[in-house]
Amino acid sequence: MSQNLKVAVIMGSDSDLKVVSKAIDKLKSFGVTVEAHIMSAHRTPERAMEFASNAEKNGFGVIIAAAGKAAHLAGVLAAHTVLPVIGIPIKSSTLDGLDSLLSTVQMPSGVPVATVAIDGAENAAILAVQILALNNPDLKQKLLEMKQQMRDSVIEKDLELSKNI
Repeated sequence: MSQNLKVAVIMGSDSDLKVVSKAIDKLKSFGVTVEAHIMSAHRTPERAMEFASNAEKNGFGVIIAAAGKAAHLAGVLAAHTVLPVIGIPIKSSTLDGLDSLLSTVQMPSGVPVATVAIDGAENAAILAVQILALNNPDLKQKLLEMKQQMRDSVIEKDLELSKNI
C-alpha cells in the first residue's frame, strides 16, 4: 500500500509562517502536496484534535507541527493520530526557543514526536519526504539527487578554496 504524498503543516500562530514557509517550499520542491492551517493546542484544542483524528482518513501521510513558547501543538496532534508527527520548535522572544524545544521534544512514552532543531523547518520537510519515500521510489530518487547535489556543492567549494589559498 502506497502512502499518500500529502503533508499537513500546522502552525500555532500566523507569526510562525515566516519559519514554516521554508518547510512548505521544500515540500513543494519535491512535488508533495501541502495543506497548511493555524491551530492552537491551547486556544483551539478541539480543532487540533479533530484534524489529527481525521488526518489519515483525509489522505495525509505526515503531519508537521510548528509552535513556540509552551509548544504543545505537536504533542496534542500526536495524541490523536498514528501518523508520524514532526515538531518544529519556534524561536520565541522569552527563552530563545529553548522553551519551545523542550515542550516539543519531551513527550511521554507512547506519544512520540520527531523533533527538529529550533526553527528547523527545512529539515522537518526533508524528514517528512524521507518518511513518504519509504513507499515511493520517485521520492526516494529525488532525495538521492538532493544528497548528490549537496555532496557536489561541498566538493566544488573545497576545490575553489584550494585554488585561492
